[in-house]
Amino acid sequence: MNSSKFDIVVYGATGFTGQLVAEYLATHYRNDKQLKWAMAGRSLDKLAKVRDAIGAPADTPLIVADSADRASLKAMIDQTKCVISTVGPYQLYGSELVAACAASGTDYIDLCGEPIWMRQMIDAHEAAAKASGARIVFSCGFDSVPFELGAYFVQQEARRAFGAPAPRVKGRVREMRGTLSGGTAASAKATFEAVARDLSLVAILKDAFALNPGFKGPKQPPGSRPVYEEDLKSWTAPFMMAAVNTRNVHRSNMLMGYPYGQDFVYDEMVLTGPGETGEANAKKVMAANTEKTGPNAPKPGEGPSKEERENGRYDLLYVAIAPDGRQVRAAVKGDRDPGYGSTSKMISECAICLLRDTPEVPAGFWTPGAAMREALIKRLVDNAGLTFQLES
Repeated sequence: MNSSKFDIVVYGATGFTGQLVAEYLATHYRNDKQLKWAMAGRSLDKLAKVRDAIGAPADTPLIVADSADRASLKAMIDQTKCVISTVGPYQLYGSELVAACAASGTDYIDLCGEPIWMRQMIDAHEAAAKASGARIVFSCGFDSVPFELGAYFVQQEARRAFGAPAPRVKGRVREMRGTLSGGTAASAKATFEAVARDLSLVAILKDAFALNPGFKGPKQPPGSRPVYEEDLKSWTAPFMMAAVNTRNVHRSNMLMGYPYGQDFVYDEMVLTGPGETGEANAKKVMAANTEKTGPNAPKPGEGPSKEERENGRYDLLYVAIAPDGRQVRAAVKGDRDPGYGSTSKMISECAICLLRDTPEVPAGFWTPGAAMREALIKRLVDNAGLTFQLES
């Protein structure tokens, strides 16, 4: 890690999510005199307007940087210990920044939900990151922090209850009130377009262990159609974010030394209820998944109102299942809409946790859960409106 005048630079601070991240730091850490942070983006005028709009101090430093200008990216990262990047789709705008951080020893945190690009960056730059001291942490928002930590939390209890980790964990979305981010929709579109151009990428997209180079684990549930689950007494539908979350959970298991076992099976679905109504709702969820990435999907830079963000929430169920059928259940809940309100708090706390609470985490490419574990859970509970609770 380099010695720099800033702890954190929020890159993309003029975008919708970047502005929320800057606003969170400006308000929640207003009285923290030890935290030195700056805002970065392509336009100095727009940065100044955002700074004023969010009520940040007038002397908040502003940095001009552009993903298409390698020199400006290097000038930015040379000033900071950690970059929070909200500039996606990352496969279009993020590669140069990751390469620069990996080469320079600057920590990097983002909101990426693009497993193909993530694997490409791991393959291309992990050696450089380990040599320089950089910690590169992808997926520090709704994808995939609550899911990764939910699996970790329920496995900790499974170890106490069963005497061993559970070889099978189910992640189930019980409630999700909020808006899909424009960035998530744009990332999905960019991924589909990349695969259409290069069909060899299909293999990475389909591989549940795509982020575990050199490892092939057991067959995983397909999660591609509605299924009735007897133990939950509910129909379940495919969850559109499972394609990245499940990969991150498996990578987290690998990075921690396979505490869940090398035969670990994990999937994510949406609970839609029992009976004919539950089955009909499951089919509606499938149809809605297609609409969310279609022509009517939100555009990057668009997002819900403050009222909508504050009225959003989510409730995730985790079920750890022992070989003899015994279960441990846990819930992870968030108090804001997942794509914006909660995400902006989570990524901010990830950056501060990495710098302050887990400086011993070695260099390389990490998942937030594997890197920060209990320290991150504590920060999210204390500051970001998340709860982690066991259920009977």
